[in-house]
This record gives sequence, C-alpha cells and structure tokens, in this order.
Amino acid sequence: MKQQVTRNIFYSLILAIVVQALLIQNAFAYLDPGTGSYIFQVLVAAVIGGLFTIKIYWRKIKDFVINCFSKKQEK
Repeated sequence: MKQQVTRNIFYSLILAIVVQALLIQNAFAYLDPGTGSYIFQVLVAAVIGGLFTIKIYWRKIKDFVINCFSKKQEK
C-alpha cells in the first residue's frame, strides 16, 4: 500500500513537470552581469565541495582496509 502511494506521488510529480515543460511561455527577463559571476562561484563551490567529500570518504575507506589487514596479521 505504501509503495503504491509513493509510486502515485512520483508519477504525479513527473506529470506536473512534463505539463509545466510543455506550457512554457516566453519570459522577457533580464540577467545582469553579476549573474554569470554567481553561477561561476556556485560551480566552483560545488566542485571543491565534491572533492572535499571524496577526500573524507577516501580516508575512511583507506583506514578501514588498513585496519582489516593489520588485524589479520596480528592473529
């Protein structure tokens, strides 16, 4: 029952996105020069954050493997 409700919510969300994409109208908007700079800052922050996350998990994985092999050698 819960899985069916989740599936219905997912399909409703997909349908809403498709309908919204099909009914797009022209938006006469203005992007000031600072927008490009902001987008660049967000991309740089995302890359640095991703690299930092990989660094953290890589160290945990490396430590786990080292601990597994060092315990086996002690026995």
